[in-house]
Amino acid sequence: MINNLLKNFCLITFALIAPITLPAGGIQKSLNQNKFSPNTNEIILSSNTSLYSYPQINSRELIVLDLGTTLSVLRSWKVTESETWVRVELASNKLLDDPNKILKGWIKM
Repeated sequence: MINNLLKNFCLITFALIAPITLPAGGIQKSLNQNKFSPNTNEIILSSNTSLYSYPQINSRELIVLDLGTTLSVLRSWKVTESETWVRVELASNKLLDDPNKILKGWIKM
């Protein structure tokens, strides 16, 4: 009798306390637990710049980015000593923006 009572007490206690540590239980992860890329950089354009489909000046120009556009740097590509290209992503709201909107491309530095 006491053994069953103890088992039931432990089971009920576990059922009431354990779910609060699960994601659906309401406890949020701290921002330090998220894994952000350590080399994520943002740049703000100081002039109108073309966004290209790949890192070559004769590649297809996707769009012209306006002065003041904020970009996230994904990677860089050094073609020659004097020519460096950067793969960038435009800031966007993925829920509200057009899904066909161009968000990534290359700019010449």
